[in-house]
Amino acid sequence: MRRSPATHNPLREARSGGAGPAAGESLTPTGGGSGVTKLVLLSGWGIDARVWQPLAPYWPPGIEVNTPDWPGYGNRAGEAAPTTLPELASAMRHELPSDAVWVGWSLGGLLAGALLEHLPTPRALILVGAGYRFCSEDGVTSAELATFRRAFEREPHATWQHFLRWQLQGEPSPRSAHRRLLGLLGRHPSASSETLALGLDQLAQLDLSRQLRTPPCPIHRLVGERDRLVGKTAQLEADLLLADNGHCPMLTRPDALASHLLMLLHDSALLPDDGEVVV
Repeated sequence: MRRSPATHNPLREARSGGAGPAAGESLTPTGGGSGVTKLVLLSGWGIDARVWQPLAPYWPPGIEVNTPDWPGYGNRAGEAAPTTLPELASAMRHELPSDAVWVGWSLGGLLAGALLEHLPTPRALILVGAGYRFCSEDGVTSAELATFRRAFEREPHATWQHFLRWQLQGEPSPRSAHRRLLGLLGRHPSASSETLALGLDQLAQLDLSRQLRTPPCPIHRLVGERDRLVGKTAQLEADLLLADNGHCPMLTRPDALASHLLMLLHDSALLPDDGEVVV
């Protein structure tokens, strides 16, 4: 399912917030029946699964949502982050079942896409705030990422804090989004500097060109129209644009993000029979 920019569904205003269960817990509302669509939400660089908590109030019955941490993050901070994709696949095998739809945000989307070649194929993959590569000439350039990596080597914590603010630049209220993010994560990353450095290497190296060219499952892309980390080309190629949003819609418009994820599921016939889409 593809939608050209001219035929994108107009995206509605969303003003609600919300909090939810702890990272790694199910975000499933009560009342789900036998027909259930499973979603696995995967976080990005420097941020653990707690970032998905604001979406918890917006899932309808029939949607089972899980938010596992990557090794080295959050509830798995004590684990060494795998350095190869086969090792990562082994560590995430139980968290990424084939009967689920994987939803990967930013680096989480790139990693999920790369793992398609190492794990049983899911029902679908949805990339949020991600193109086929992290770096692009009309987004974050390779030179900019290299500069960021050098800064991280000198001052890891200060550079992580800078990144939190940087990725929020396109949000309707960056300051409010930053406060909300700090309220979820605190002022220190759950991951070690070694894990974060590995993630920067992955941002520089991962390339989903092959997976997107010959996808082993349906792959859809959802991008904020004001996302400063995603280039214009990736925005034009997206299935849906989230209006008036940047790279972190889960912090500023969680209801709109949930609605548009459900819209993609609906259009792909991946919702249970009694599933509903509210946009």
